[in-house]
Amino acid sequence: MKRVHYSTGTPWEPLVGYSRAVRVGNVIHVSGTTAIDENGEVISPENSFLQTEAILKKIQTAIEYLGGRIEDVVRTRIYVVNIQDWEQIGRAHGEIFRNIRPASTMVEVQSLISPFLLVEIEAEAIVVPISNL
Repeated sequence: MKRVHYSTGTPWEPLVGYSRAVRVGNVIHVSGTTAIDENGEVISPENSFLQTEAILKKIQTAIEYLGGRIEDVVRTRIYVVNIQDWEQIGRAHGEIFRNIRPASTMVEVQSLISPFLLVEIEAEAIVVPISNL
């Protein structure tokens, strides 16, 4: 089965040995994604809502690059450093997924790779051929 990678070109991908997203068959797996911009800077270091919005845009870009749509997302996993931010993070997630309603998990973790990152999100999508819609 064909395997297609999506890379954002960060120096960490080849160093650590991962891709932002991988499509195998009709399944797209998106790696844990954070709110870091193309210059390596953290987006909105103190705002979990804005970080979540930025992350979900990055996830959507990866999925679309691999031939999917945000509507194809069937699961998200959300890692937060402060569970008290769940409402802001959930509100941003709901703006995108309110009608799609993927299975989702939110857990609190001790820390992420940078102390300024508040949220990290993984996603999985199953791309349905247009003829099956």
